[in-house]
Amino acid sequence: MAERPTTNWRNCVAKETEELTAGTLDPECACTAGLFPEELLTSTDGVLDSFESELPGLGEADDAQVFGVVERVVLALNAVHEAHNESAYETDEREQLCQFIDQSLTEHGVDIVALTARHGLGRYQITDKWRKW
Repeated sequence: MAERPTTNWRNCVAKETEELTAGTLDPECACTAGLFPEELLTSTDGVLDSFESELPGLGEADDAQVFGVVERVVLALNAVHEAHNESAYETDEREQLCQFIDQSLTEHGVDIVALTARHGLGRYQITDKWRKW
Protein backbone atom coordinates (compact mmCIF):
# COMPACT_ATOMS: atom_id res chain seq x y z
CA MET A 1 0.00 0.00 0.00
CA ALA A 2 1.26 3.46 -0.87
CA GLU A 3 2.65 5.29 2.12
CA ARG A 4 1.32 8.75 2.72
CA PRO A 5 3.92 11.49 2.53
CA THR A 6 2.58 12.83 5.83
CA THR A 7 3.68 9.60 7.53
CA ASN A 8 7.23 10.24 6.38
CA TRP A 9 7.03 13.91 7.39
CA ARG A 10 5.75 13.03 10.87
CA ASN A 11 8.56 10.50 11.27
CA CYS A 12 11.11 13.19 10.37
CA VAL A 13 9.63 15.57 12.94
CA ALA A 14 9.68 12.83 15.60
CA LYS A 15 13.30 11.92 14.80
CA GLU A 16 14.35 15.55 15.01
CA THR A 17 12.55 15.96 18.35
CA GLU A 18 14.26 12.83 19.64
CA GLU A 19 17.68 14.13 18.57
CA LEU A 20 17.02 17.52 20.18
CA THR A 21 15.95 15.84 23.42
CA ALA A 22 19.04 13.62 23.40
CA GLY A 23 21.26 16.61 22.73
CA THR A 24 22.64 15.10 19.54
CA LEU A 25 21.24 17.89 17.34
CA ASP A 26 22.08 21.56 17.68
CA PRO A 27 18.78 23.47 18.10
CA GLU A 28 19.97 25.93 15.46
CA CYS A 29 20.07 23.07 12.94
CA ALA A 30 16.53 21.91 13.71
CA CYS A 31 14.12 22.85 10.95
CA THR A 32 11.82 19.90 10.33
CA ALA A 33 9.11 20.93 12.78
CA GLY A 34 9.00 24.32 11.08
CA LEU A 35 8.69 22.71 7.64
CA PHE A 36 5.90 20.40 8.78
CA PRO A 37 3.73 22.13 11.38
CA GLU A 38 0.87 20.01 12.74
CA GLU A 39 -1.74 22.16 10.96
CA LEU A 40 -0.12 21.42 7.59
CA LEU A 41 0.08 17.71 8.36
CA THR A 42 -3.53 17.57 9.53
CA SER A 43 -4.80 19.54 6.53
CA THR A 44 -2.85 17.40 4.10
CA ASP A 45 -4.11 14.21 5.76
CA GLY A 46 -7.68 15.48 5.43
CA VAL A 47 -7.17 15.92 1.69
CA LEU A 48 -5.60 12.48 1.39
CA ASP A 49 -8.47 10.94 3.40
CA SER A 50 -10.93 12.32 0.85
CA PHE A 51 -8.77 11.14 -2.04
CA GLU A 52 -8.48 7.63 -0.63
CA SER A 53 -12.24 7.44 -0.10
CA GLU A 54 -12.70 7.90 -3.85
CA LEU A 55 -10.26 5.18 -4.91
CA PRO A 56 -12.31 1.96 -4.55
CA GLY A 57 -13.72 0.91 -7.90
CA LEU A 58 -11.70 3.50 -9.81
CA GLY A 59 -10.02 0.77 -11.88
CA GLU A 60 -13.32 0.27 -13.70
CA ALA A 61 -14.06 3.98 -14.05
CA ASP A 62 -13.80 5.92 -17.28
CA ASP A 63 -11.03 8.42 -17.91
CA ALA A 64 -13.18 11.42 -16.97
CA GLN A 65 -13.96 9.91 -13.57
CA VAL A 66 -10.29 9.18 -12.86
CA PHE A 67 -9.24 12.66 -13.93
CA GLY A 68 -12.04 14.06 -11.76
CA VAL A 69 -10.56 12.35 -8.70
CA VAL A 70 -7.09 13.61 -9.58
CA GLU A 71 -8.38 17.13 -10.14
CA ARG A 72 -10.18 17.16 -6.76
CA VAL A 73 -7.13 16.00 -4.80
CA VAL A 74 -4.81 18.43 -6.60
CA LEU A 75 -7.14 21.40 -6.12
CA ALA A 76 -7.54 20.54 -2.44
CA LEU A 77 -3.75 20.33 -2.05
CA ASN A 78 -3.51 23.68 -3.87
CA ALA A 79 -5.79 25.14 -1.19
CA VAL A 80 -3.60 23.76 1.60
CA HIS A 81 -0.52 25.11 -0.15
CA GLU A 82 -2.12 28.54 -0.53
CA ALA A 83 -3.24 28.56 3.11
CA HIS A 84 0.41 28.14 4.08
CA ASN A 85 1.64 31.14 2.09
CA GLU A 86 2.35 28.95 -0.94
CA SER A 87 5.26 27.34 0.85
CA ALA A 88 3.67 24.15 2.15
CA TYR A 89 5.16 21.82 -0.42
CA GLU A 90 8.68 22.19 -1.72
CA THR A 91 10.29 20.01 -4.41
CA ASP A 92 10.70 16.85 -2.30
CA GLU A 93 7.19 17.13 -0.89
CA ARG A 94 5.73 17.70 -4.36
CA GLU A 95 7.44 14.60 -5.66
CA GLN A 96 6.21 12.55 -2.69
CA LEU A 97 2.63 13.74 -3.16
CA CYS A 98 2.68 13.01 -6.89
CA GLN A 99 4.19 9.57 -6.26
CA PHE A 100 1.52 8.85 -3.64
CA ILE A 101 -1.25 9.82 -6.07
CA ASP A 102 0.29 7.67 -8.82
CA GLN A 103 0.84 4.64 -6.56
CA SER A 104 -2.62 4.90 -5.01
CA LEU A 105 -4.32 5.00 -8.40
CA THR A 106 -2.21 2.10 -9.65
CA GLU A 107 -2.99 0.02 -6.56
CA HIS A 108 -6.69 0.53 -7.29
CA GLY A 109 -6.44 -0.74 -10.86
CA VAL A 110 -5.85 2.45 -12.83
CA ASP A 111 -3.34 2.00 -15.65
CA ILE A 112 -1.66 5.40 -15.39
CA VAL A 113 0.56 4.87 -18.43
CA ALA A 114 -2.37 4.01 -20.69
CA LEU A 115 -4.60 6.71 -19.21
CA THR A 116 -2.09 9.49 -19.69
CA ALA A 117 -1.05 8.24 -23.13
CA ARG A 118 -4.67 8.37 -24.32
CA HIS A 119 -4.61 12.08 -23.45
CA GLY A 120 -1.20 12.93 -24.87
CA LEU A 121 0.46 13.14 -21.47
CA GLY A 122 3.48 11.48 -19.92
CA ARG A 123 2.89 9.32 -16.87
CA TYR A 124 4.17 11.96 -14.48
CA GLN A 125 2.04 14.75 -15.95
CA ILE A 126 -1.26 13.52 -14.53
CA THR A 127 -1.42 16.32 -11.93
CA ASP A 128 0.12 19.11 -14.01
CA LYS A 129 -3.09 20.60 -15.41
CA TRP A 130 -4.29 21.70 -11.95
CA ARG A 131 -1.19 21.70 -9.75
CA LYS A 132 0.06 25.00 -8.33
CA TRP A 133 2.36 23.54 -5.71
